[in-house]
Amino acid sequence: MCQVDEEYNDHLDLTHVPSVSKKCVKCKEATAAVVIRAGDTYCRSCFKEFFVHKFRAMLGKNRIIFPGEKVLLAVSGGPSSCSMLSQVQEGLSQNAHKKLRFSPGIVFIEEGGAVGRSVEERRQTVVQLQAVFKATGFPFHIVPLEQVLDLPSSVVTTIPSSLERPAGAYKSAVGRFIQSDDTNGPAAQEPEETPPPDVQESQTDSLQQLIRSARTLTAREDLLNTLRLHLLVHTARTQGYSKLMLGDNCTRLAVKLLTSISLGRGAQLAQDTGFSDSRYEDIIIVRPMRDYSVKEVVYYNRMFDVASVFIPGLDTKTPNKASIQRLTESFVTKLQADFPSTVSTIYRTSEKLQTAGRSSSSACKHSGGRCLLCMCNLDTATAAENASAFKATLISEQLSQAKRPGATRCSSETQRPNAGQRCSSDETGDCGRTEGGGGCCSSSKTVETDDLKSLLCYSCQLTVKDLASLERLPQYILSEAQRRQRRSQMREEISEFLLEDGDEGD
Repeated sequence: MCQVDEEYNDHLDLTHVPSVSKKCVKCKEATAAVVIRAGDTYCRSCFKEFFVHKFRAMLGKNRIIFPGEKVLLAVSGGPSSCSMLSQVQEGLSQNAHKKLRFSPGIVFIEEGGAVGRSVEERRQTVVQLQAVFKATGFPFHIVPLEQVLDLPSSVVTTIPSSLERPAGAYKSAVGRFIQSDDTNGPAAQEPEETPPPDVQESQTDSLQQLIRSARTLTAREDLLNTLRLHLLVHTARTQGYSKLMLGDNCTRLAVKLLTSISLGRGAQLAQDTGFSDSRYEDIIIVRPMRDYSVKEVVYYNRMFDVASVFIPGLDTKTPNKASIQRLTESFVTKLQADFPSTVSTIYRTSEKLQTAGRSSSSACKHSGGRCLLCMCNLDTATAAENASAFKATLISEQLSQAKRPGATRCSSETQRPNAGQRCSSDETGDCGRTEGGGGCCSSSKTVETDDLKSLLCYSCQLTVKDLASLERLPQYILSEAQRRQRRSQMREEISEFLLEDGDEGD
């Protein structure tokens, strides 16, 4: 029992609580200025060296960007993409160690019309970003998202790359670039500015109607990301760029990985989160910021005065449960606060993902082997043939539609032309035109939901399913859908006369 006269001070031992070192873990001399993780403390100069080295090492070890290539930097105005722009600008300077050897350009997709911002707010954002872009001296392009409504149908088709690079081509290209650089000296790059085109109010209204036609915020964000990528690829093609550089950081990719799994994009994870993405073949998408956490990016921007512009998006000021993307982001960030290795664990998992090679299969030899929206390989082609969860979902959906009171399904004979009404080789031909509407090649023919779903992967099917009407989709998507349907019908008609892959050698 406790005694009144008993003293306990002699038994109390002074315990030393482990604290973060105040010295830099690299130079061991300077005072630490930033703590990235427990035990990783850096001074100002060592942190900058660590940050710069990680960016150039990511580009160097992959050897995807060849010397002299034109690379388009997609800058959204956020901290990560602006930090990427700063790294490229510093890597191309004269005094840079391990100097970068490509020719950069900048593109900014102005999305204020889709979010519902006023004309004055959009103008102020453009002015702020123009000041940032002009300071770099790189050519830049400011493209409003409304231009996605007028894109050609070639955006959702693959264009084979004309450059066949054998083994050892990178080293020889570096040698030639160094010799030409020593002989001619550094080429002076004149900054080119592409002013944003005038946007009509009718285009903004059409874009807002398209975004609002999605019933859920999850589908709206997915649709917006798809349209943005289409416009980025189109800009890269028209301006002569062969690489498209995105600013996705490690934290963003960890959230994107879990979100993609929740949205049914498990088959596309390697392309959505990997360093390089060659789904368009002629335009290679690279993510050099994927090794940086959002904490590292914010610290670097704050310490070295890297300017960024905040631009509200669809999920700004929305609750955590407003969409799958928003809920996943909240889950990962809160878990990261208590368990600092959460993001890195998810990120390391994404590095091990690979896409099953289907490039040699017959499904990928024509445009019907890829999704109409995301341009990834169709994951529904083989899943529908086997006993899978996707097959069970299809059967359940068909049974529910069949039992729905008053539901009627059009027969295939009413949706397709008769056997005698075949497509004419001449574009001005009749092409099976009927009195009630256009023929199979007529642009007035509407695309049915079931026909469009057959051209989409599972995740994009869910997005299209949330749309109130397919008529709001851009014309280039509907035109390409009609073209693929006509080719599929033609292939079915002549399937008896086609040779299989195994019959060619007989």
